[in-house]
Amino acid sequence: MTPAAHPGPDARPGPGSPPEAGSRPGKGSRPAEGSRPAEGRRPGAGLPLGPMARMAGRRLLAAVPVLLAVTLGIFAVAAASPFDPAQAYAGTAGLSASQETLDRLRANLGADRPPLAQWWDWLTSALRGDLGHSATLRRPVAQVLAERLGWSVLLGGVAFAVTVLAGTALGVAAARRRGGPLDRLVTGGSYVLQAAPPFWIGLLAIWFFALHLGVLPAGGLTDTGSDTVTPGSVLRHLVLPALVLAASQLPWFVLYVRQSVGDALDEDPVRGARARGLRERTVLLGHALRSGLLPVLTLVGSRVPELITGALLVETVFSWPGIADATVRAATAVDFPLLAALTVLATAAVLLGNLAADLLHGIADPRVGFDG
Repeated sequence: MTPAAHPGPDARPGPGSPPEAGSRPGKGSRPAEGSRPAEGRRPGAGLPLGPMARMAGRRLLAAVPVLLAVTLGIFAVAAASPFDPAQAYAGTAGLSASQETLDRLRANLGADRPPLAQWWDWLTSALRGDLGHSATLRRPVAQVLAERLGWSVLLGGVAFAVTVLAGTALGVAAARRRGGPLDRLVTGGSYVLQAAPPFWIGLLAIWFFALHLGVLPAGGLTDTGSDTVTPGSVLRHLVLPALVLAASQLPWFVLYVRQSVGDALDEDPVRGARARGLRERTVLLGHALRSGLLPVLTLVGSRVPELITGALLVETVFSWPGIADATVRAATAVDFPLLAALTVLATAAVLLGNLAADLLHGIADPRVGFDG
């Protein structure tokens, strides 16, 4: 028998030969399939709390000068306003009051001081937890916000939830058959609804549902002849303003979801899923919808100002006891403390909305970092 040939020192193992003990892959070697990459975050891995915290910290620090500039601008604009805070505080009695009386009242309110001095006094008091006293509502500003802010948050939250759910359903339905009858109906209706002002939609809803059909109350929080606020009365009175506010915000969400999901349906991964024989529902919900909704997350934060503006108009139309009435009265009466507090809340809501949108986008898509 011929002895087995031993491999020489230059021999290399074949494709199926196991690697020698202690050997390391060379520079050109590739990691085995399924191995963990050295960098990056895998889908489904734990949340990167460190980068998220750093990003949130940077955004919050950047928000401080923005809030300071906004409040200073409010005091400057209010000082240049033609409205007289002394006249607004005195009401009808100010029409017959002497100029000396009005000047003394203006000095008591602090309205005769320069805007910068008024802003600094308000800022130092606010940092100590004292938001000042509302001259128009004759109550502390903190009490005014505590009584009204919750109702505005309830209305805005319910309306936004309805907008997201209905907008997603209509946008996906229109994207499935782009150019079809349903797509033309949804798209055309969205453009028409986008051109309608929120107060006009509210007045039309009151005429149809409250006056013509009589199925929903026209406004307020309590039923006719009753001053007691109950969960049932709040729910009945919430339906109409929440639907009107949702309808005013619905067009942008429907059109954006339709475009994003429609583009995702034309991508190669979705076509590959269809070629593998997956059900249309699985392809739509598991692939196209997840990919198409990622860009929508970044748009959510930018819509917060529109939501706040629409909520103010809807609250006024339906006599909803939110911050709309306080905002209008503070602006017309040049109520510096109340106007500054409401402006800070609106600005902070916009900044937090943008931050939440960026964080959600980073969590949903591992390819997006938290460096912004």
